[in-house]
Amino acid sequence: MAKIQTLSGEWFEPDLPGRLLKIAGDIREAGGRAFLVGGWVRDALLGKSCRDYDVEVYDMAQDALVPILSKYGRTNLVGKAFGVIHLAMKGLSLDFSFPRTESKVGYGHRGFVVHTDEKLSFKEAALRRDFTINAMGMELPELTLCDPYGGIDDLKTHTLRHVGPAFAEDSLRILRGVQFASRFGCTLAPSTVELCRTLSLDDLSIERLFEEFKKWLLKPGKPSLGLRAFLDIKLNEYFPEIRPFENSWDALGAILDNMASLRDACLTGNGTCSLSEAQAMEFAFAGLLCGCAETSLKFLERITNETHLLKVVPLVLNAYSTLDTAIVNDAPALRRLAVKLGGLKLLCLLVKCTPQEFYADATGDGECFADRLWNAASDLDLIEEAPQPYLMGKMLMDMGVKPGKQMGEIIKKSFELQLDGEIKNAEEAIAWARKNV
Repeated sequence: MAKIQTLSGEWFEPDLPGRLLKIAGDIREAGGRAFLVGGWVRDALLGKSCRDYDVEVYDMAQDALVPILSKYGRTNLVGKAFGVIHLAMKGLSLDFSFPRTESKVGYGHRGFVVHTDEKLSFKEAALRRDFTINAMGMELPELTLCDPYGGIDDLKTHTLRHVGPAFAEDSLRILRGVQFASRFGCTLAPSTVELCRTLSLDDLSIERLFEEFKKWLLKPGKPSLGLRAFLDIKLNEYFPEIRPFENSWDALGAILDNMASLRDACLTGNGTCSLSEAQAMEFAFAGLLCGCAETSLKFLERITNETHLLKVVPLVLNAYSTLDTAIVNDAPALRRLAVKLGGLKLLCLLVKCTPQEFYADATGDGECFADRLWNAASDLDLIEEAPQPYLMGKMLMDMGVKPGKQMGEIIKKSFELQLDGEIKNAEEAIAWARKNV
């Protein structure tokens, strides 16, 4: 198995299917050349395993490649316009494509004419790619690096640099720069910043916008670097709903980084609680929008139709922006807040992410407000869910109360007493009801 020397100087043996290497050997014997391209190459140079194998085949026509691939599994021409052949094998699927050029002829991400040409050089074909760190290839089976635009140097210096003028033909690449900056710890090259500032996101669907924001906020990385790229490109002018926290973009960046660390710990079981995928997404967007509770819904409606985000995030942010530190000593207020939010988990996590200098000292014993809030909510069993009424309709029916307005008022009054701490269990709720029916 071939090995790669990573940027750190260590030797790394990537995860490569033996069948892929055999196919590459057959392609070479037939006069063609096979290259792994894109993210696989970038990740391998960083010493990371990647099982997303994109293969470009040079010096070989489609009619010659299909018989070779058919020996290994079922082939399907899934992208005739783009020259993509999908190969399905037992336990493995691979995509093979041909070098191509793209020309912008219309509006939106579908407004491209694609020309495949197996005689293109790797350098010519790589001109259509976005950043130099994604414009590298490794020829199979030896994994010989082909890097016509200095991607490895930019990877070493943590620089995101566009490959060429074709970058401007897909405005989504502006947001890709933001999420790549976060994921790979990069800053944008000045020339790339200037080019991005000339482009508009107006031709992008909300689905495409949302996907890039999710990658920025949810994939492992350092989101504050994505925020730096966001600001460098002046995307805050396009998305004015996103605002700094307490007039500080640095504070917002710190919150985003804290959010990412805490979220990842919760998702892997190493945190103070667990998070579902939906909760992780709510947490991430709440972190991004924590400086702008009043405009959070407007921003979310611009990029998504996800009902849970549109409902949960503004609610949590409204509570967060008006939170009084005295609430940790007010059990009834905590219970009512939990009812409003469906549990205090996201609010408590967001407070944990906030630099504690933004809160007054909680006690003289060094315990910060975030810890006090979490402990108070935990002691009242309010982290995961809101309190549920002890008194139920069936209990009242057993007492002879008929369903209707009176029953609803009795349950509501009982629940208010429960939230105040005056009713502590179902038995006490029933006893109270017997006296008041």
